Amino acid sequence: MLIQTDLLSKRYGQLAALTDCTFDVPRGEILGLLGPNGAGKTTLLRHLLGYLQPTSGSARIDGRDCYRESVAVHRQLAYLPGDARLFRQLNGRQTLQFFAQLRHASLERSLRLAERLQLDLTRRVRQMSTGMRQKLALAVTLTPDVPLVILDEPTANLDPTVRRDVVELIREARGEGKTILFSSHVLSEVEDVCDRVLVLKAGRLVDTVRVVDVRRQHRIQAALTGPLSPLPASLAADIDVHQDAVGGVTVISRGELAPLLGWLANQPLAKLQIEPIGLRSVYERHHPATNGDE
Repeated sequence: MLIQTDLLSKRYGQLAALTDCTFDVPRGEILGLLGPNGAGKTTLLRHLLGYLQPTSGSARIDGRDCYRESVAVHRQLAYLPGDARLFRQLNGRQTLQFFAQLRHASLERSLRLAERLQLDLTRRVRQMSTGMRQKLALAVTLTPDVPLVILDEPTANLDPTVRRDVVELIREARGEGKTILFSSHVLSEVEDVCDRVLVLKAGRLVDTVRVVDVRRQHRIQAALTGPLSPLPASLAADIDVHQDAVGGVTVISRGELAPLLGWLANQPLAKLQIEPIGLRSVYERHHPATNGDE
């Protein structure tokens, strides 16, 4: 495992910012981190970066304690903060040159990334728009040859076309063997790019889901004209059936859809509506008042 946390907790007096957070991240995984402001995402990231000393528990990257061995840990990762700061007096190319030298990284790779992101490298940072500065910071972050990349809201302030490019760059980074920790409020984006998702609430890890499992889940709503026949035993483990008092039925499927549809075809149904559950439903199970998607 590249990342390991064990009962990681952080308290500020009586305030519990993070409580008993335990999870592992294998090499080559894209892991999404979800939760509203105040859920503990930033606190968790700061522990992984070695900026905070845990009140209890531990966080390790590549076997090294993130706080006690923070210098060695930093050599293993690249980090894009949500409020990335760049030297305003430098132009784009000078910025890439500076950070490439600092991280002993390839300037040629930086320039290729800048071209992919359609950056004007002749413009000074202070003359760039917010979105342009974000793209420059992304090019800086994705350049070093390190096993772990931590991205905090990487597509903030970017238009949809550039967002798609960023998602593709993240996938390519994983293809190079990198592990990506990806925090975002855009649920559709997280579902599109991540292998697995952690959901935080009030400083606690409340859910861990594999995106492939989420995509297999469907909600089926129907009106009944008669009683349902018994559910076959072969389907029972992956299906929940809920009937209401007015002749409606809701079926939640967590497995293959075809066998379920075969059973439903023989039921007395007046109408049928099928929809994917998606990551939003998982998120709203814990945060029902979210406006996190776009």
